[in-house]
Amino acid sequence: MRRVLFLLLVAWAAFGQQRGGDLPQPLPLFPPTNWWNTDISNAPVDPNSAGFLNFVGARRGMHPDFGGDSGDADAPIYGFPYIIVPGTQPLVPVVFDYDDESDFAAPGRPPGYPIPDEAKTQQRWIEGGLAGNDGRADGDRHMLIVDRDRRILFELYALRWNAQANRWEAGSGAIFPLDSNTRRPDGWTSADAAGLAILPGLIRYDEVYGPDPIRHAFRVTVRSANRYVFPASHAAGNDGDALPMGARLRLKASKDLSGYPEPLRKIFQAMKTYGLIVADNGSDLYVSGTYDTRWDNDLLNPAFEAIKASDFEVVQLGWQPQDTAPRRRRAAR
Repeated sequence: MRRVLFLLLVAWAAFGQQRGGDLPQPLPLFPPTNWWNTDISNAPVDPNSAGFLNFVGARRGMHPDFGGDSGDADAPIYGFPYIIVPGTQPLVPVVFDYDDESDFAAPGRPPGYPIPDEAKTQQRWIEGGLAGNDGRADGDRHMLIVDRDRRILFELYALRWNAQANRWEAGSGAIFPLDSNTRRPDGWTSADAAGLAILPGLIRYDEVYGPDPIRHAFRVTVRSANRYVFPASHAAGNDGDALPMGARLRLKASKDLSGYPEPLRKIFQAMKTYGLIVADNGSDLYVSGTYDTRWDNDLLNPAFEAIKASDFEVVQLGWQPQDTAPRRRRAAR
């Protein structure tokens, strides 16, 4: 009897928190009218499209900013890991550097984030791969968590475990109910510079190699930005020649995709239909995806590099469909 109980507890744990795994249905994440899921194939081109792309560099190629294990002791993984937890996962407090622009609790829930204890000492729970208590940890160190039962997305930036103070600390944190199009207050960041959610803009292995088309936009970075436009809520630069946070890039309809393998055609077709959304500063045209050891970067890297900035056009800044009116969350806490 004790052995049976032990096996049941092990099975429950396996069904509990996990890195990667199945996201809650329906997919894509967020409602069909969300900015990540909006068909932009017929949206107007911005009058300064060519100027923006010349600033990036017309011959600049894309790069897939994701993959598997890197082999680098200081950054063991490529891409974003994400964590699926049940609604019973304990919530723990987080101390924020930018507490005036961070969320402390999900709507109707107690304060805290459902961070697994294992992330304190184990690798591959946090972007970059290093454990929360690792003194070498640097960079953005995002953690993305989905409460699959309550359909809530928790995202953290610059996350670290302070063993001396016995607490989690982060640069900022944002909480997104997956059934809502609520936008963050103007001027607020999220776990990303633009104030957007990260997870819905990642390229995932399961959708690339699944049976259905990809039905959402992708997250992309640029080296320099100028203010922000819808759907972003936060600026990360004021370079007058650069794209703003929230700008949308669309792969031109005329770009021939017939020579690419089917998985890559799916990715690039989504760039025609849903586009890329500028979400953070970084390397120009680095497109974000999930950490997954099944990715083949020998396939991805040359294919992305072959598509240049000149193969894109910039959608009219701030464009949104006429029939959508996303709610804006109040800044008061």
